[in-house]
Amino acid sequence: MSEVVIPFENTLLLRVAKGDEQAFAELFYAHHQRLGAHIYRITESMELAEEVVQDVFLKIWLSRETLASIQNFGAYLYVLSKNHALNCLRKLAKERLHQKTIEENALLQASTEESGDDNYYALLDKAIDHLPPQQQKVYLLSRHSRLKYDEIARQMGLSRETVKKYLQASTHSITSFVQSNMDVPVIIGAILYFFKKS
Repeated sequence: MSEVVIPFENTLLLRVAKGDEQAFAELFYAHHQRLGAHIYRITESMELAEEVVQDVFLKIWLSRETLASIQNFGAYLYVLSKNHALNCLRKLAKERLHQKTIEENALLQASTEESGDDNYYALLDKAIDHLPPQQQKVYLLSRHSRLKYDEIARQMGLSRETVKKYLQASTHSITSFVQSNMDVPVIIGAILYFFKKS
């Protein structure tokens, strides 16, 4: 993100540091578009970029007293926003890995029966049929159509956070349904999973 020289920015920062909301609004409007574009290049998600920009400026406002000591606000903003964006991406990757692990564990449990595949997929279909309509649609768009959170949110007119919650709830419901209807105890699936990983 290249430097932007804003006339009297140091004065603006001092005003914000003293709690001047008008000065904060000026600071936000001076930087938010370019900052959003910069974060979008990192995250490749418009919704996530907007979320990061909002979070960063909220953090700046909550710690506004420190602005008086900042010599290069552009560099400060760059580092703060980049770190927050990377943290968001790491959190998102961790959530997806967790959901994938849950589903893999259910699949491994099913594989302990020689003829368990047909039974497993029949149970999986039943589990999906038992989901509430919105959760079912989110699950199918994510797992079958391979859409990302943002794409599902746009298609269904939901927030990204709602999509994430629906997907977590549906994954939990499906896993519980399959496990409670399988003949093989959960512990066997867990043991097989351990030896496969070793």
